[in-house]
Amino acid sequence: MKLRTLSRARTLLGAGVVAALVVPFSAFGGTSSHAAAKDAALERQANLYQIDQVEVKFHRATSTHNLKLMMSLWAPGSVFDIDQQTLTGKAQIRHWFATENKAFMPSHHWESDTPTYKMKIHLFGDKATFYFECHYIQPNVDLTKARVMAIAGVTHTLQKINGKWLITNSAGSTATLSAK
Repeated sequence: MKLRTLSRARTLLGAGVVAALVVPFSAFGGTSSHAAAKDAALERQANLYQIDQVEVKFHRATSTHNLKLMMSLWAPGSVFDIDQQTLTGKAQIRHWFATENKAFMPSHHWESDTPTYKMKIHLFGDKATFYFECHYIQPNVDLTKARVMAIAGVTHTLQKINGKWLITNSAGSTATLSAK
């Protein structure tokens, strides 16, 4: 009888220990998928913000004629289709910005802007496509005399390389001034 009672006590003790361990871990299991979903949503938002900063830096670089900043956005071996030519590699792309891009011309002091409602980002893991427009404006103290000097559209293909979103492929296009 004592042996049976001792065995029953061990069984109950073992079941109690297992229950004490299983209940909290199963509760964690229920929240781990929720936490993973929150982490994924947070990571997506962080990636979208970082991709948006490519546009911000792109326009800051053109407004300030900062070739170093502009080239920091491009991956080695990137390709840029612009003005009926294909530029391959950062050296060719840098040369085009330095010699052919009107916004970078020393005599032009344009402000570069983009209508945010026309921006489109499509995110696919560590790759993305990003369309935005470039509106180059000749500022004037008298705002009624400020003029739009040039507009263009650009579609970038980006890739997250070593934790940084870089342009790997880009194609310039025409854009129209419109509310759509």
